[in-house]
Amino acid sequence: MNRNVFLEGIRDGLPIGLGYFAVSFSLGILASKAGLNAMQGFIASFFCVASAGENALFTSILEKTTYAQVALITLIVNARYFLMSCALSQKFNPKTKFFHRFIIGFAVTDELFGITIGRNGYINPWYNYGAIFIAIPLWSIGTSLGILAGNILPLRIVSALSVALYGMFIAIIIPPAKQNKIIMTGIIASFILSWCCSVLPYIKNLSGGTRTIILTVLISTILAVIKPIQDFEGDKNE
Repeated sequence: MNRNVFLEGIRDGLPIGLGYFAVSFSLGILASKAGLNAMQGFIASFFCVASAGENALFTSILEKTTYAQVALITLIVNARYFLMSCALSQKFNPKTKFFHRFIIGFAVTDELFGITIGRNGYINPWYNYGAIFIAIPLWSIGTSLGILAGNILPLRIVSALSVALYGMFIAIIIPPAKQNKIIMTGIIASFILSWCCSVLPYIKNLSGGTRTIILTVLISTILAVIKPIQDFEGDKNE
């Protein structure tokens, strides 16, 4: 059973990995400007699987900020993953071992969170392992290749590759939105309020990560109060 679930994770993680490869390739070019070599870029991407986080990381290195500032900026930009991890923690079987929780928590990204939270029942760690097995290496390899490519490719071409990731994310949220009006309401509200926050005075000056955290807490709290999710009988497989 775990083998089949692992293969399902690889299947669902493959398109995510391909999208990651395209985005991390462009980040690799930024990393090369910051003075990182291919191995350093691979390690940075492997331990910081986040486009906004790595962009902040590489930009900070390029601007020669202190270690403390790099750590703080990366923490703030990636703080939304705390919220995703809290949501996933509610889907674990209480008997799930710590090391399963640790590995899955390490690999929380927007897309991996999306395919995990959308599955029925308790989280089966082997599904996440399958997705992680294919997605994170492609992300890290993409960064390394981007560094090697440097400025050989026109920036316009590299930037165009990142469109695939947005298309993939839309493919993740549309199916559940069609089945659940509450999810659809949340998605529409997220789009509208996100745009509003990008143009409103003072609020627009906040970082994208901070705005995302505020909107996520606000929208999810309101929807949780109005239409709480009923308890479910989780899958006992681990």
